[in-house]
Order: sequence, then C-alpha cells, then structure tokens
Amino acid sequence: MKKSVEKTNVMRTLEQKKIAYTSHCYVDTGVISGIDVATVLGQNPKQVFKTLVTVGSSNNNYVFLVPVDKELDLKKAARAVGEKSLGMLKSKDLLPLTGYIHGGCSPIGMKKQFRTVIDVSAGEFDTIIFSGGKIGYQVETTLDELKRVLKFELEDIVV
Repeated sequence: MKKSVEKTNVMRTLEQKKIAYTSHCYVDTGVISGIDVATVLGQNPKQVFKTLVTVGSSNNNYVFLVPVDKELDLKKAARAVGEKSLGMLKSKDLLPLTGYIHGGCSPIGMKKQFRTVIDVSAGEFDTIIFSGGKIGYQVETTLDELKRVLKFELEDIVV
C-alpha cells in the first residue's frame, strides 16, 4: 500500500499560483544531509539545492540556494547582495524569522520575503529541486515557473 504524499504549505502555494512542480518524498529514511537526500531521491546532487539564510553587516537577511554538494562562498554572496560581509543565521533564529526549521527551510512561504539569490549553476538544468518546506519533502520545478512565485537573482555564489 503506497502512502499518500502529505501536502506542505509550499506545495499548496505552488498549486494556488498554478505553478507546475513535482514533489519528492523521503520521509522515514533517516536522511538529513543534502547529498544523502539527492542519493535517496536518485537525483544529481548538482541539481538538488539547499536553502541557506544569512544575515548581513546591515542586519538585513538574505536567502541563498546552492547545490547540496557545494558550499556558499560568503564573500561572493556578500558581493552579490551589496553587503560588506555576511554570516550564517543561527539555527535558533531560523524558525522565528522564517517559519521553518533547520532541514526543512524553503525559499517559498517564509514569513517575510527576503532577497533571494540562486547559484548560477541552476541554469544548467531544466529543473531544480529544493525543500518542500518540511523535512522529508522536496519540490522540483523550472526556474521560469519558480520566477512566477519567487523573486530571485542568479549569481556565482559557491566556493
């Protein structure tokens, strides 16, 4: 008996905006790291993106999406958003700021829309995969579809 996929707020938002997407579920796998998520889903880790929230020297927050097999280059990221410097948001501050917990943070549906930058490598793929807003859920869509629900820029932001 196949378990039905739970709909997350991200999925509901995509459906309300009539955004074409595919959901991927890896609940009950015990998988946490992005590379393990890509492996469990049978996807290219370069096509699966993690959502990172930062705070700039100006105290403004920014969201970055980078491939799970890469690391955010804080200097490149700071340049991309016009900040002197950036630091990662503390885990304890993530839920109150975004409404998401560590491991289930999606760029869609945050409490407030922050400036969002996606690594330029996303343009190499027909679709990208990122958090569905809850641990165990991912969504896949094209950048063109994503642009209809999320304002973002493409920049070189990885090490």
